[in-house]
Amino acid sequence: MTTASDAPVLDTIAAMTIDSIERCGMDESALILTRIAALVAMDAPAVSYLAHVDPALRSDLSVEQLQDVLVAIAPVVGTARVMSAAGHIAEAFGFAIALADSEAESIAQAEAESRKKP
Repeated sequence: MTTASDAPVLDTIAAMTIDSIERCGMDESALILTRIAALVAMDAPAVSYLAHVDPALRSDLSVEQLQDVLVAIAPVVGTARVMSAAGHIAEAFGFAIALADSEAESIAQAEAESRKKP
């Protein structure tokens, strides 16, 4: 049975991701690093990395660990893909920061509006 949704593609991707995580025996850090390596190999766009920013932060991945993955796969996928990925990853973090700033601004505005009401 299908359900109506405003974002059926995103909902499907989210469901696939949840199913994959539930069926995978890797710890969260290893899973995220593996997925990032796959994204690099595919020369994925920044938006693909964006979905991994929050899980990477929650699993306490360090910049050094991310760099280690890029160094490890460079001989296999090539330097062009690794350099492209580095730019896309930076862009994804920029998107994430902008989204967080926008969300914080919206919350602050809502709080200010609620204080104005008698």
